[in-house]
Amino acid sequence: MAQPPQLTPEQRAAALEKAAAARKARAELKERLKLGTISLAEVLTESDTSDLVGKTKVLAVLESLPGVGKVKARRTMDEIGIADTRRLRGLGKQQREALLNAFS
Repeated sequence: MAQPPQLTPEQRAAALEKAAAARKARAELKERLKLGTISLAEVLTESDTSDLVGKTKVLAVLESLPGVGKVKARRTMDEIGIADTRRLRGLGKQQREALLNAFS
């Protein structure tokens, strides 16, 4: 098994800070979805340009939509043919269209 890279304490602290900032930004994105201040279409558009949004899991985004729970999100993804581990940037054009039709 491969060993993790050996980092200096400064590099480790910087990596932890960067990861914490990414988690916070993803949490804010999901909160905005929950409140309805941003739509699924806007999130999908933003995922093309923003690394942070593009690396967010589709399942997490769908579960953040108002009125959509874990069961409905997973069931819809299964019907469309999207894996649970898929991230927004990895969605194809037809998958994006199917998601927008299902949740818009």
